[in-house]
Amino acid sequence: MTIRTLSIIGTAAALAACSDGTTISEPQFVGPSVTLSFSTRTAGQTRTAGVAPRFALAAADTLEDGVNTLILDQVQIVLREIELERAGAVTCEDGLARDDCEEFEVGPILVDLPLNQGTELTLTVPIDTGSFDEIEFEIHKVDDDDPEDAAFRQAHPDFIGTSIRVRGTYNGVPFTFETDVNAEQEFDLIPPLVIDDMTTTTNVTVRFDVSQWFLDGFQQLVDPASANKGGPNENRVKDNIENSIEAFGDDDRDGDDDHR
Repeated sequence: MTIRTLSIIGTAAALAACSDGTTISEPQFVGPSVTLSFSTRTAGQTRTAGVAPRFALAAADTLEDGVNTLILDQVQIVLREIELERAGAVTCEDGLARDDCEEFEVGPILVDLPLNQGTELTLTVPIDTGSFDEIEFEIHKVDDDDPEDAAFRQAHPDFIGTSIRVRGTYNGVPFTFETDVNAEQEFDLIPPLVIDDMTTTTNVTVRFDVSQWFLDGFQQLVDPASANKGGPNENRVKDNIENSIEAFGDDDRDGDDDHR
């Protein structure tokens, strides 16, 4: 097993999607590379929530259900163990070298999800030629004693015990939502991501549909504060988050699945 590792938490300058909106420039590699981007909506998509939805193409994501108004000002998520799996690979066991299982790992990283149309590039890594049919990553709660989280804890001490943080307003009242969801995610790439000698850079987009996060069973908005730890909507929103994610090839980085 070949593991390609890019650690981008060591310095503040390495963060790709910072709260001030700055991004890192793409590094230049000799040979093929793959970029990983994030989005919260498709190109030209209008978000729906309840009976009277509205999506604001601005710095904030605005949703209405006819009664309530939710504005998302910032959505941050911690990810780690981001891996691409070679097509036909079997599950890799720790300590075994398997030629049919090539992966790369990154993290933990803090991603500011873009709330406007399109995608935001987070990282670029070199990759060998071949066909890759799965992407895996972990939504990661930052531990207070995990050595692998040490650099991240130093850079973001306020994220200890947290994996996702959302700030905004609900019916005009400011809120902060935090969750400690810790979940592995696996997505098939259909068709597989094919890297050959002619490939320079290709892109995979991971989309988190944030418009689905704060909804009840009747597709009506709920107060995000009610989904904080111990709140009545904690588990529902955790499930909504996990069910909102998809990944796909997206070479033009517009947030749309190139093959749909």
